[in-house]
Amino acid sequence: MYENNQKIQKALLVGIDTGEYDAESSMDELYELVRSAGAEPAASMLQKRSKPDGATCIGSGRLLEVKEMCQMYKIDFIVFDTELTPTQIRNIENETDVRTIDRTMLILDIFAIRAKTNEGKLQVELAQLKYLMPRLSGKGKEMSRLGGGVGTRGPGETKLETDKRHIRRKTEYLKNELEKMAGRRDRLRSRRKKNGIITVAIVGYTNAGKSTLMNTLTQAGVLSENKLFATLDPTSRALKLPNGVSVMLIDTVGFVRRLPHHLVEAFKSTLEEAAFADIILNVCDASCDEYSLHLKVTNKLLNELGCTGRPIINVFNKCDLVGNPDDLPVGKDSVRISAKNAIGINELLRAIERNLPVRLRKYSLLIPFDKASVLNSLRNTGALQSENYTENGILAEAIVEEPLWHLVEKYKLNL
Repeated sequence: MYENNQKIQKALLVGIDTGEYDAESSMDELYELVRSAGAEPAASMLQKRSKPDGATCIGSGRLLEVKEMCQMYKIDFIVFDTELTPTQIRNIENETDVRTIDRTMLILDIFAIRAKTNEGKLQVELAQLKYLMPRLSGKGKEMSRLGGGVGTRGPGETKLETDKRHIRRKTEYLKNELEKMAGRRDRLRSRRKKNGIITVAIVGYTNAGKSTLMNTLTQAGVLSENKLFATLDPTSRALKLPNGVSVMLIDTVGFVRRLPHHLVEAFKSTLEEAAFADIILNVCDASCDEYSLHLKVTNKLLNELGCTGRPIINVFNKCDLVGNPDDLPVGKDSVRISAKNAIGINELLRAIERNLPVRLRKYSLLIPFDKASVLNSLRNTGALQSENYTENGILAEAIVEEPLWHLVEKYKLNL
């Protein structure tokens, strides 16, 4: 198999089931992560253990089986569904003679592929350097990251791992650059708030259809693929609601279960777009058997980011692929949609309207000339969108907050 004239690498997936989490589901996710990295999951092994083996994670007997599977399937690299120590990586590679990475290294590799903006690239590099730093002491085969392929992309290609002092200097530089960018984003956020711009963040499990929803609502042209972490950098677009109110819609990086804490920390500045949003859309793939778990994973990470005290609307996407969509919750804080086929979009927009930080109504008005003071009140509050003087009075379009409804209700046109 070849892609862009390069041989697609074959991966062996290895996991251990200690009973701490659903290991089979986690392995399914690892399968998708490997695919998203551009490799082929050729075989897998899941072992039940009370705890990982300190030397090889899976024990010497199982390691021999892994070696045989590598030879049988012509494996290019092994990926473990857990975090490995430098010693474990060295021992596994010495026995199998096959490059070995862990789940965190794989996710970082995908991030390196997906990052497009300067900030995204800096965040990826910082996360990779932080992960590599405590693993430099071995300097064995596991530190040779110059060959290309999954688990080797990013700053590893610059030999940063050979000089700890260089890495420390680089880490400090990256932190300073990201702090500058965070400062600019804070100022932009303050400006939005001052200008009364309402923000709506799309969050959720990776591959839930967030970017497809963004494209359906705003024609944003955001990359939308059936791959994990297809979107890494946040995208913002204006969205005009049926009631005439415009909001800023923000697409964010997807979550996965067991996302290492330092990765959450590395991308916290990007994820803060969700933390500071007025409304949060928690999108999940309703066709997935574990959609309820995905919602919990996202909610847990939102809590870690401090996203409390604001409306969260659960969006059950891909409902057209569900056997009985009526089994999915629906109500004030949840809607069923298909972003791809534009099903349920009006219900979603109404849910956003219901959860706006202020209650607004769009009015078409005919105001008598002797009541021009009403027009002045609308103009002073920024509610007036248009005005046109006619022989019968002043035709006006306005988006009015609840405290002023009583002033304009009697002049409403029944269109």
